[in-house]
Amino acid sequence: MSYLEVTWTDPATHAKGYLVIDRLVRGVSSGGLRMRAGCTLDEVRGLARGMTAKEALNYDPGARYVPLGGAKGGIDFDPYDPRAQDVLTDYLHAMSPYVERFWTLGEDLGLRQSAIDEAIAKIGLRSSIQAVYPLLDDEHEARRRLADAFQVTVDGVGLDELVGGYGVAQAALTGIEHLGLSNPTAFVQGFGSMGGATARYLARNGVRVVGLADVHGVVANPDGLDVETLLLSRDPHGGIDRTKLRDHDLQLPGDQWLDVEADVLVPAATSYAINADNAHRVRAKLVVEAANMPVTEDARLDAVVIPDVVANSATNSWWWWTLFGDIEATAESAFAKIATTTRRLTRLVLAEPSPRAAARRIAAEATEEIARRF
Repeated sequence: MSYLEVTWTDPATHAKGYLVIDRLVRGVSSGGLRMRAGCTLDEVRGLARGMTAKEALNYDPGARYVPLGGAKGGIDFDPYDPRAQDVLTDYLHAMSPYVERFWTLGEDLGLRQSAIDEAIAKIGLRSSIQAVYPLLDDEHEARRRLADAFQVTVDGVGLDELVGGYGVAQAALTGIEHLGLSNPTAFVQGFGSMGGATARYLARNGVRVVGLADVHGVVANPDGLDVETLLLSRDPHGGIDRTKLRDHDLQLPGDQWLDVEADVLVPAATSYAINADNAHRVRAKLVVEAANMPVTEDARLDAVVIPDVVANSATNSWWWWTLFGDIEATAESAFAKIATTTRRLTRLVLAEPSPRAAARRIAAEATEEIARRF
């Protein structure tokens, strides 16, 4: 049972919006806000439950940051629609009592943090994470540190857009080592913040990225794509600039994203992308869940799956590690913490027959300990 579920209808467009708070810890919950056509309450409920696990998995009794409860928001609306910003603003205005006191949120599928920040300012709130401020020892210093971190760029891309995918890449590299794959190849579905950074840091660690998918289709090359050029020229929604492709790069229809042969498959776009209907097409040896809930429970895969609550948890944790002062506002400090934490968790879950079941067990144990303390 969720702690709280709210359903909202936009009076102008009749779009539906949802907020699910799965759990509160010290009175606060954490989880992003997504916007996509077809978003449902069941989807948001599952994501909120996953956020509780994702928070708990990063529990460190000696750290300043104590994991929060899990929550998630979702809006059933096309983020490419010119009215999307107005719908977002109206949704956040309706949810503002929860944002003020109980729910800290950031960007998720279909939304950029800058769009959320613009809406938050317009409705008169201080921040999308202001509910956590009463838990800080020194709010002014903590907010300055996080603001400084958001100003950091690494080779042309903001640190905030890299931390999640850097963690996914670390999980994937750990999985590659676990399986003993030599000269590995990878396909990344989705090229936004999560998928773009994942592709960058896989390529920089010697993994040949042979395919990428965006909303417009698939680009592929068995010899490897020029990830860096494509990353730095993508549009704000993660769209690949086809004019930057090289002569031997291929363009394929979007429904062929599972047909590109690769050792590692990284679904980094929508939920439920791999399901019972298409699981037989997955030929990868390793699937790393960069998106939230991209592989359904009924999908039967002949591959090792690193679950989302492990692989993509760095996006969320980086905010809190920085805000609470467990890391400095630098790329070096962030990447070191992410690599250490993600690799440790990945090794733990890969040591058991079912990584997903192992992650659930570890999260449940941490949740119980947090409940005893608070």
